[in-house]
Amino acid sequence: MVSHKFAIGDRVRLVTDNYAGNVPAGVYTISRKLPVEANICQYRVKHATDGHERAVNEGQLIVATGAIDDIPAASRNARALFRT
Repeated sequence: MVSHKFAIGDRVRLVTDNYAGNVPAGVYTISRKLPVEANICQYRVKHATDGHERAVNEGQLIVATGAIDDIPAASRNARALFRT
């Protein structure tokens, strides 16, 4: 039997492909474990800054680690523009 790798409350990053559309990058929080379908674990994740929730497969997630994950991507980009 397949078991979920992530727990509710874990902070993760969503790995997107070219077909993801307007899915924002950044840190997400696991809000709910969904049932396993075809031996693939699924989750509901909530974006840290925009608050939207999405259903994703476990293969689309990686653990968010480090201080850089605490800073929204837009803020990191803005800081890079103003460095001297």
